[in-house]
Amino acid sequence: MSNSEKGAVAVTGGASGIGLETARLLGERGQAVFLIDMKREALDSACRDLGLPMVHGIACDVTDEVGIETAIRMITAQHRLAGVVNCAGIALDRPAVETSVADFRRIVDVNLTGSFIVSRAAARHWLAAKEPGAIVNITSVSGLTGNKGRSAYGASKGGQNLLTLVMATELGAAGIRVNAVAPGPVDTPLTKAVHTEDVRRQWIERVPQRRYGTPREIAGAVAFLLSEDAAYVNGQILAVDGGFIHAGLVP
Repeated sequence: MSNSEKGAVAVTGGASGIGLETARLLGERGQAVFLIDMKREALDSACRDLGLPMVHGIACDVTDEVGIETAIRMITAQHRLAGVVNCAGIALDRPAVETSVADFRRIVDVNLTGSFIVSRAAARHWLAAKEPGAIVNITSVSGLTGNKGRSAYGASKGGQNLLTLVMATELGAAGIRVNAVAPGPVDTPLTKAVHTEDVRRQWIERVPQRRYGTPREIAGAVAFLLSEDAAYVNGQILAVDGGFIHAGLVP
């Protein structure tokens, strides 16, 4: 199957971390990929790394409605849009009583509202074109359980999880599937910046597999949910977390 037959996938936050690795894996499997990220320099570097044309890197803030709608139009002018991966996100590890309202709003705006804006733009395109599509939201186990320090981040990811369920219900009859991957701790530039040595120790103690995941392991789950192998998978939140959220007493 050619790239054009498979269609294109847009990956937000695609210039680094899980987004970049997802784009890499999809490209290896013959998918046309577009990266949406805020930083032009990082996008250019990612496109060179992946061997993509520079026009496949679109500089845009996911909270910018007009910018995202323009990005979707740019992509669909060249390819059939097959899927969207909402990977753009920011994090904060801070007790609730020490979290400012400004920080809380900023995290919810990027992680939750940004995913809504991108998903809505893609869904509107598919509905108007009468085409199927697939959305995968990158959420977090912090949206499934009460991890300390995650009042803002956890709320945003919990909101993403519920947004996944609602949009899956509303759009399924039109052939548009919406699922989520909820990673546990993963070695990315974001976690390296946010997780202290003490936090890393606590995660490793509580994850039954006793390690952080890799971006490639998350990318594999995303690629499955976008694929025809997952054609009857809709409205699911897949935890890729080494068993963290289901662990009982840790030996």
